[in-house]
Amino acid sequence: MRLTEFHEWVRDEFGEMRGEVLLSDHVMASLGGRTPGQAIEAGEDPRDVWRRLCEEFDVPRDRS
Repeated sequence: MRLTEFHEWVRDEFGEMRGEVLLSDHVMASLGGRTPGQAIEAGEDPRDVWRRLCEEFDVPRDRS
């Protein structure tokens, strides 16, 4: 997954404003106590970060 695609999926699922807040402010244990944005900056695969976001927020499997 490309980073642009990741951001598009986050925006489509959570909305532009909420998606931005989740990426910058929502600390997740499954990402080592980092925000999704920090995890991606540290080199995590956007696909893995997307999957963990989906698990965290119970996004239905058909949309994850």
